[in-house]
Amino acid sequence: MRKLTLLFLILSSLILSACSLIEKATNSLEYVNQSTEHINKLSSFAEKAPQMIKDAASNPEAKQELENLIKGLKKDIEQFNLINAPSIAKDIHQQLIDKNKVLLQEINKVVDNGHLALDKLQNSQILTTINDITSLIDRIKNLGL
Repeated sequence: MRKLTLLFLILSSLILSACSLIEKATNSLEYVNQSTEHINKLSSFAEKAPQMIKDAASNPEAKQELENLIKGLKKDIEQFNLINAPSIAKDIHQQLIDKNKVLLQEINKVVDNGHLALDKLQNSQILTTINDITSLIDRIKNLGL
C-alpha cells in the first residue's frame, strides 16, 4: 500500500510538471504570435506610409485615412504594451515596450490637437523607430522554438 501511494505521488508530480511545461510553451507561442502580429502591423504601416503621406498632401480624404491609421496604430501600440509576457520573453518584451514608448512619443508629436500635422509627420522619426522595432522579429520568433 505504501509503495502504491508513493508511486501515485511520483506519477502525479510528473503529470503536473508536464502540464506546467505545456502551459509555458503555450504562453510562449501565444506571445510570439501577438508580438509578430504587432510588428507586422507596424511594418505594413511603414511600407504604406511614404505613399500615403504623398497622397495626403494633395487629397483631404487620403489625409483623413492616414490620420485614422495613425490613431489606430497608437491604440494598437498602447494595447500591446499592456499584455503580459511569459518569463522567457520578459527582456525582449521590455525592449519592445521601450521602443513602443518612443514610437508613441513620435506619434504624439505629429498629431496636433487631435489632427495630423503632415509637415511634422514628414520630418518625424516614426519610420526609423518602426524599423528599430521590426529588427526584433527574429529574436521573438526564436522564443517559439
